[in-house]
Amino acid sequence: MRSNLDNLTTIRNLGILAHVDAGKTTVTERILYATGTTHKRGEVHDGTTVTDFDPQERDRGITIFAAAVSCAWDGHRVNLIDTPGHVDFADEVERSLRVLDGAVAVFDAVAGVEPQSESVWRQADRHGVPRIAFVNKMDRAGADLDAAVASIRDRLHPVPLVVHLPIGTEDGFRGVVDLVRMRALTWDEDAEDAVEGPVPEELLDEARRRRRTLEEAVAELHTGALDEFCMRSTVSTGTLVAALRELTHSGDGVVVLCGSAYRNRGIEPLLDAVVAYLPSPVDVPPVHGVQETEDGIRNPAAPERSADPRAPFAALAFKVHATPTGRLTYLRVYSGTIEKGDTVWDATARRTERIGRILRVQADRHAPLERATAGDIVAVVGLKSTRAGATLCAPDAPIVLEPPNVADPVVSVAVEARRTGDTERLATALARLAEEDPSLVVRTDPETGQTVLSGMGELHLEVAVEKIRRDHGLEVGIGRPRVAHRETVVHGVTGHVHRHVKQDGGAGQFAHVVLDVEPLHAEPGGTGFAFRSTVVGGRVPQEYVRAVEAGCRDALAEGPLAGHPVTGIRVTLTDGATHVKDSSEMAFRTAGRAALLGALRASAMAVLEPVAEVTVTVPEDAVGGVLGDLAARRGRVTDSAVRGGAGVVTATVPMAELFGYATRLRGRTQGRGTFTARPTGYAPAPVSASAR
Repeated sequence: MRSNLDNLTTIRNLGILAHVDAGKTTVTERILYATGTTHKRGEVHDGTTVTDFDPQERDRGITIFAAAVSCAWDGHRVNLIDTPGHVDFADEVERSLRVLDGAVAVFDAVAGVEPQSESVWRQADRHGVPRIAFVNKMDRAGADLDAAVASIRDRLHPVPLVVHLPIGTEDGFRGVVDLVRMRALTWDEDAEDAVEGPVPEELLDEARRRRRTLEEAVAELHTGALDEFCMRSTVSTGTLVAALRELTHSGDGVVVLCGSAYRNRGIEPLLDAVVAYLPSPVDVPPVHGVQETEDGIRNPAAPERSADPRAPFAALAFKVHATPTGRLTYLRVYSGTIEKGDTVWDATARRTERIGRILRVQADRHAPLERATAGDIVAVVGLKSTRAGATLCAPDAPIVLEPPNVADPVVSVAVEARRTGDTERLATALARLAEEDPSLVVRTDPETGQTVLSGMGELHLEVAVEKIRRDHGLEVGIGRPRVAHRETVVHGVTGHVHRHVKQDGGAGQFAHVVLDVEPLHAEPGGTGFAFRSTVVGGRVPQEYVRAVEAGCRDALAEGPLAGHPVTGIRVTLTDGATHVKDSSEMAFRTAGRAALLGALRASAMAVLEPVAEVTVTVPEDAVGGVLGDLAARRGRVTDSAVRGGAGVVTATVPMAELFGYATRLRGRTQGRGTFTARPTGYAPAPVSASAR
């Protein structure tokens, strides 16, 4: 008989999301401790955490790699992924969110919503992942639950449904009032478990007022709660819990709790909320396959898989990790069951793979399993070529699941082995690195012959190079990082004509096209490509129109100014002509490419450079120096404020000007300044940037 933990309704697959330093790794460690998974509290500052097990994570005191752990609470299996908070590692968050059913968003009680908090929240919105919020660090000076909730409402725009009232403030924080069940939960200084009791007399009126506010907010959003509220002028605990669960699943509201993970206060109620409000695998819609027709249109009849252990097997590989003992591939199983020794079909690579071992993951430790079923998150050993984003399925029931999005890299460095004999070893190390992290791209510069490593930021590349040095024992030299420029049209052309005629024996080639080219956006800096046809009368058949578009996309690879990719343009096919014998899709694709290249050379072009929104937090007396330094880096300040006794400056700064900024900021502020940078797009670059 299957155990209760194997029941799909008792599984919770969730991630911990937050801005860097909001305390999510500490929340994860306390969850593991509270559930009995670990017997000692891991501390970030001591380098003793379970999930931040990589040497670089412990040295730097930040989460770099998403780590999966599994624990049990109240008869439920909780598969938990601790995700990075630094923007350079947002791709790790993206891959994790793709396979999660729910998430806990952690916020600093002093800072509230911070820049990366917004980024990960938007990522979760894109994937439709239900969330609950945990306002952490309630014991800090300046902690304010109401201010944090206001920032959630104003900057993230959900309806916050606050179910906790703090007992004590700042260093005196010692517990919470549970507004759903109207009880007090307090923790003594050295106690590990909460003490349940009545609401303190001095907080009773405030607790009743906030409970009423919670009931009214839920009644506005939930029909069942509204009916009960209208009949009885109140909402019962059972109805409130059911309504909060449904509102969490639909995304119409977000339950907000509070606590102090470092002092182990508020973790048990958080786990209870995870079980009560976040969905199980059977509560989420079936996962759909992705099938496209030849013209790129998705097939609405593509297969789907529901969370059923008896259905055909389907899983998504979301992470690959090379260890000294073998290659681990992390899977989210969406349907069916696999056992060790099974043969599965890699629908992405179109080849068979054999499952050697199945492992329950505890960060860097693993426990063997005989099988994995729908709803599980596990690691498997034995897959030889499966990459992150690949679909594994039953050979007789193929399906391709939509892979996680991979962001385009924005920063590059030239890398080379310091010893000539290590060149091949470096190439192998780089290939393995790119296999583990799809957001890292390795290429050879055709002009210089240099090996170029591209990633999401300076820290991202720094970590990658250090990983090569540590894991492979290689001495690696790096050149100054370069940013990925783009080219765009400032003023386009109309009626650009290109006639492609080729006759050298046999079938000829003929294609005649007329293009208009214009900026896609009113202001230079926007990205994207749009194509349309206004040809009438069938002068260019539809299949040739698609060929012209394909040729235009080919032409976007290298712009006329400096060979950078072209973006932010709209192309309109206005006219054309065909030949009864010599016209073909190949001829029109060739004509489309040549026509757009010619039109771009005739247009007024500009080079774009990537820019980032930078948020700098420093002591108040250092704000002036920060403003001056940002101005020197061509930064445009958009906001400056004082929060929690610190100055917070927000500016838009070119990515090229941020290299070395972390070191510069630490020097200016005696190590007390911090900053985050979130890529926001492109902006016109100075003329000097037009060179490669």
